[in-house]
Amino acid sequence: MTSLYDPITLGNLQLKNRVFMAPLTRNRAEPDGVPGKLASTYYSQRASAGLIVSEATQISPMGKGYINTPGIHSREQIAGWNNIVQRVHEADGRIFVQLWHVGRISHNSLLPGNASPLAPSSITAKSQTVLATGFVDVSEPKAMTLADIHQTIEDYRKAAANAKAAGFDGVEIHAANGYLIDQFLQTKSNIRTDDYGGVASNRVRFLREVVEAVLSVWESSRVGVRISPFGTFNDMGDENPEETFSHVVDVLNDLHLGYLHVVEASPGETPAGERLADLFKHLRAQWNGIYIVNGGYDAARGELIISDKRADAVAYGRLFLANPDLPKRLQYGGPLNTPDQTSFYGGTEHGYTDYPTWNENVQ
Repeated sequence: MTSLYDPITLGNLQLKNRVFMAPLTRNRAEPDGVPGKLASTYYSQRASAGLIVSEATQISPMGKGYINTPGIHSREQIAGWNNIVQRVHEADGRIFVQLWHVGRISHNSLLPGNASPLAPSSITAKSQTVLATGFVDVSEPKAMTLADIHQTIEDYRKAAANAKAAGFDGVEIHAANGYLIDQFLQTKSNIRTDDYGGVASNRVRFLREVVEAVLSVWESSRVGVRISPFGTFNDMGDENPEETFSHVVDVLNDLHLGYLHVVEASPGETPAGERLADLFKHLRAQWNGIYIVNGGYDAARGELIISDKRADAVAYGRLFLANPDLPKRLQYGGPLNTPDQTSFYGGTEHGYTDYPTWNENVQ
């Protein structure tokens, strides 16, 4: 019987357990998008994860949606990430970068020349973002032209190449949580009438072309995709998520990716009951590769879903944020630090690199 704490092979990468670290936005990067000075400590502290997926990292200046989030489109950003990756590798860890474009979840003041955010359709989300002055409503987006789409796909390719230059072990393409790729996938945010809108096969086209661009840089086993089929965060919704996301998985299966990362529920969301469970069972059966789940798992639920073969790994978010040695704590029943929500987004080392390990707790 497979355990949450057993190793797993991802392509030619040997991962020491199935307790993965989910991407966690922390808003501690420098204003120019260079990862913050404490980030190398933060990530290396968590190197006991089977795999770390970095915080969402914008692929271009137009991909930015929040204050003090990191990018991977400049030399300085690549150098900053390279330092982090080296520290993780020195601690015997493995780390993928999550490639991110926020699409319509942005504000003019965050974008070059006060530009309008890019989106599949000119539909303003009922959502907010964060500026230096606090929370504000997102700006009205511009519907992307074909030239915008082609340029953005090229931005993904360049970001993937930059990730390789920074030394990452692989990349995860963020296609969840109401950001740009998800906006193309779902009917509430995509009312295009061209080849990128309408039927599910058209709405999945942008994701497919982004993945193909990334695969021109990385071997397929080093690429994953994150989706959130029933997610409502950032004003999302789809008329037929079963059809849409079954088509997503069909397309991704054909590309032979390393893994599929499925967000089952985000904080504050109400699970969709039996319908949601049935869709996840279907996607698990349909997917040919490594299947990762995320969404409120503890040790017991994580162990159960692995032993029942309903997933191959579990990505933990807030628990990993507060417990740098989470795999050991889960496996041996150690006490768990309580996450300090006031320090989740922005700040200093408090609530970032100062959470104690289990040994420090018992001394």
